[in-house]
Amino acid sequence: MDGPEKYPRTDVQVIVVTRLNGPPFAVNPDLVQRIDSAPDTILTLVDGTKYIVQESMYQVIELVNEHRSRMIARAQDIQRESADSARADGRPDLRSAPSLPADPDEAPAQDTASRRDRQPELSLVTAAPKEDA
Repeated sequence: MDGPEKYPRTDVQVIVVTRLNGPPFAVNPDLVQRIDSAPDTILTLVDGTKYIVQESMYQVIELVNEHRSRMIARAQDIQRESADSARADGRPDLRSAPSLPADPDEAPAQDTASRRDRQPELSLVTAAPKEDA
């Protein structure tokens, strides 16, 4: 199993696995539809292509999970970098979700009384008022 250890890169969009007869190759983990273990590990891609690999099913699953974790971490880094550069450029911060407080226990408590005073009170209308003609 020299594939994943021999080529440890963190910026690639693929995982490296080893064919049963030896040479390593790269697979896009987003195209893997199924992983079978009977007794060899068989990768089935969404187009029906099958590859028999030396790695166990659990090792391939771990490679896919590590790949997805790296992609999520990189997306968060890009979002953070774009937010930082947007503030420096003076452009508005256009993130899709607001930032969360660092510690939920330290989040400022909302004053419900003052919030209640600012909002108009709603009441249930049981009958429509009749208009005089």
